[in-house]
Amino acid sequence: MLRHWRNKKSTSTVSSDMLNKQRRYNSLVKALHADIYRYAYWLCGDKHIAEDITQETFLRAWRSLDTLKDEKAAKAWLITILRRENARRFERKQFTYSDIEQEELQDTLSPSTENKVEQHLLQKQIERLALEYREPLLLQLIGGFSGEEIAKILSLNINTVMTRLFRARHQLKQALEQPQVRGQSHG
Repeated sequence: MLRHWRNKKSTSTVSSDMLNKQRRYNSLVKALHADIYRYAYWLCGDKHIAEDITQETFLRAWRSLDTLKDEKAAKAWLITILRRENARRFERKQFTYSDIEQEELQDTLSPSTENKVEQHLLQKQIERLALEYREPLLLQLIGGFSGEEIAKILSLNINTVMTRLFRARHQLKQALEQPQVRGQSHG
């Protein structure tokens, strides 16, 4: 009789633990899916690949959810998983990207035509940055991470991150000020 009671209790505990894990995971997905997808899209530039990487990121997050001790670190934790998933993609197969697919991603705010053109121009210039500058910039702009958080995610020194952010902004500014980039021509 005692053995039967213990089994019921352990089964109840397991069910409760699984339910708690499911609730925690659902909260994580609901709160961060859009940010993770947006970052994935910026990394790969393809809607379908971004969806796959995001899905794989959350699958891996489910498997190792017990390792996430601080809920405040969830976004950085997921970005780290996402970066690894993106790297695995290159280990498995090389994909080709289409500029047309870049156009298909629509912003939920529906900016005016002028804003769309400026946004597209900015996006193209960010894509042209070297990865070492683009990645910290995207983590700051899209992820909303601080320099310290970016340093941890990228396993870099904070000074290196700040230098790369400065250089990325400087390169963007120079590129955007060039007349041919802005659509202006002389003569």
